[in-house]
Amino acid sequence: MAYLQRDNANLHYTVTGQGPAVLLSHGFSYSQAMWDGQLKALSQQHKLICWDMRGHGQSDGGDDPSNYSAEATVDDMAALLDHCEVDSAVIGGLSLGGYMSLAFHIAHPARTRALMLFDTGPGFKKDEARDSWNATANKRAEEFEAKGLASLASADSPARDANHTSAQGLAHAARGMLAQEDGQVMLSLPNIAVPTLVLVGSLDEPFFAATDYMVKKIPNSEKAIIEGAGHAANVDQPEAFNQAVVAFLSKI
Repeated sequence: MAYLQRDNANLHYTVTGQGPAVLLSHGFSYSQAMWDGQLKALSQQHKLICWDMRGHGQSDGGDDPSNYSAEATVDDMAALLDHCEVDSAVIGGLSLGGYMSLAFHIAHPARTRALMLFDTGPGFKKDEARDSWNATANKRAEEFEAKGLASLASADSPARDANHTSAQGLAHAARGMLAQEDGQVMLSLPNIAVPTLVLVGSLDEPFFAATDYMVKKIPNSEKAIIEGAGHAANVDQPEAFNQAVVAFLSKI
């Protein structure tokens, strides 16, 4: 296992292959293990960097809730690229990882060669919608604190197989990273100039509207639908997912 030690976090990551870099970030309550089905296909022509976000998998963000935020996550992503001696990369992620990829682009546009946004959304402009999202995030945190990792027993396979070490870390991540403060990510979409793949599973209905919105607002974007896939499209239909991603990467 490889780790990057930061001032207030210990980040678990893996690097596979050589070539132009691709940084993949997982969804909330998942870990980098969710990308196991992509390692072979995506590392044939690229340096594939996968990691566990703070509070997830084998990464530790400490006991201080203030260590868990979108800003800290973006800083972690930049630190990983620095550590791997990468100037710029294709930045991609699923769900929370996709949102953080958009946040990374805001902070580091010059380090973003392209974006890949999987089964994700850009957040909310209206306070009411954001408040509802944040209430759900806080409920997830309370469940982890009340039930521990046993609360994942009925979750989907990427969450059950994530090999988390800390339920409290996931609770902190829910309140500090899954919850959102403003609409800056959504407002940034028209300013994205890099090639962008927006991908969604055909069964992931809650993210249909967000997918179409991003394709409409991001100038140089393309849409891909993975038939028979739910929210974790890469896990549900890895072959079709890999084909779509490899085809996109071959054009940039």
